[in-house]
Amino acid sequence: MTYVVKIGGAIVDDESSLNLVLDRCAALDKPFVLVHGGGRVASTLADELGIEQTIVDGRRITNVDTLRIVTMVYAGLINKNIVAKLQARGIQNIGMTGADANLVRAHRRIHPTIDFGFVGDIDEVHVDVLTMLLSNGISVVVAPLTHDGEGGLLNTNADTMAASIAMSLQTKVESDVQLRYLFEHPGVMQDIGNTDSVIPLVHAADVAALTANGIIDTGMLPKITNAVDAARVGIDVRIQHVSALGTISGTHILC
Repeated sequence: MTYVVKIGGAIVDDESSLNLVLDRCAALDKPFVLVHGGGRVASTLADELGIEQTIVDGRRITNVDTLRIVTMVYAGLINKNIVAKLQARGIQNIGMTGADANLVRAHRRIHPTIDFGFVGDIDEVHVDVLTMLLSNGISVVVAPLTHDGEGGLLNTNADTMAASIAMSLQTKVESDVQLRYLFEHPGVMQDIGNTDSVIPLVHAADVAALTANGIIDTGMLPKITNAVDAARVGIDVRIQHVSALGTISGTHILC
């Protein structure tokens, strides 16, 4: 079994939540892949530098200045901070981006009305380096940057990165990949103010109605969309609280 775990900016930006999820990762007692976001940290730095940020349907429009910021923040500050914290927990691990070892190759997003700039949509995932590291007891921390094969970096949605890596591992390497989207809530909730309102199962056919009713908002939509894609190839996908890794609680996504 291999866990692919995704954490977002809200977790990365909160020391206690980050420590909690890293404790849970360390307790897995097996190598794992941890994909992280960091949009909140990137947005804070951009504000400090006076660089305006625009988010459309949960996706960051990335101009040249924003690409520089997310590269510094994702691949540098956040990635190495997580690597160091895991090492302190006795977890041998390495940090990388999609550009390293040709892990994830992408192309600039083509959209009929919106110029997303240096935003990447994934073409290929090469998991050979991951399987080599995992088989040698080394966990991998992945920052959400990809490359275009022509020397260019691209900012790529971390939810998509996690699902794409999990699907590639599932189809090319083994049949028991567990994909976990961890965040500050216990799952997909009917009422965000009521922790007892978790929806235990979400099928692909439910997504349109849940979105129309506002239960799945624009920020959650990329996570759900990618979770459904992963479920379609047989991956066990759950959206859970940061403390729930290794359990079957939260929202189980089914195709």
